[in-house]
This record gives sequence, structure tokens and C-alpha cells, in this order.
Amino acid sequence: QVQLVESGGGLVQAGGSLRLSCVASGRTFSNYAMAWFRQAPGKAREFVAAISKGAGSAYLAGSVTGRFTISRDNAKNTMYLRMNSLKPEDTAVYYCAAATSIATVQTYNSYNYWGQGTQVTVSS
Repeated sequence: QVQLVESGGGLVQAGGSLRLSCVASGRTFSNYAMAWFRQAPGKAREFVAAISKGAGSAYLAGSVTGRFTISRDNAKNTMYLRMNSLKPEDTAVYYCAAATSIATVQTYNSYNYWGQGTQVTVSS
């Protein structure tokens, strides 16, 4: 079983930037495809970005393409989400997720392991 811990959230003004980190422990990090999801109050959890085990492939939701970048460092057991040009609608709790095999990258149920989340608040 892998444990995931997110960090890097906070309060930022619109147009600002943040970098989220997700540190994994307990199993070999490179065996897991990883993703970021987010959940705003009163809304369903939505896909943000995903990255393959070896970082050869990355996927982004349309709403964040051109603003967010996903990356991972398997030597550090860490995944990142660089968020630029933040908007108030990006306000949410951001979760990292992991799975050894994924049927559909954007689907919540594809992932077996989840972190506790980190709050991102973007003020207008």
C-alpha cells in the first residue's frame, strides 16, 4: 500500500502561482501512475492532471491546459503540480491519487490510493 501526502496549498491572488507536491511512501513510487484531482465546495471531485509511471506521458484537463504543469521525480518519490495564472475558479481542495494500472485517466474510480488533500484558495 502507498501513502500519499500533499503540500503546497495556500491563499494566492488571481494571476498568481503555486506549486503543489505529493510525496509517496510505502511502495516503489515508479510502479504507480499518478494524478491530481480537485474538489470545490458543493461540487464533484474533478480530474486535473495525470502522469504516467515513467513520466513519459502527461494529461491535463482542458480547464487547466496552458496554465498547469504536472511532473514527477521518481528518485524523490514526489509528484508536482505547478499552477500558474490561477483563477478564482481554481479554488478547491487538491488531492493526489495513485494506481498501479489505470483504465481511464480522468476517472475517479481508476485510482486506488488518495492523499488527504491540500486547500488552494484563489482570491479575486
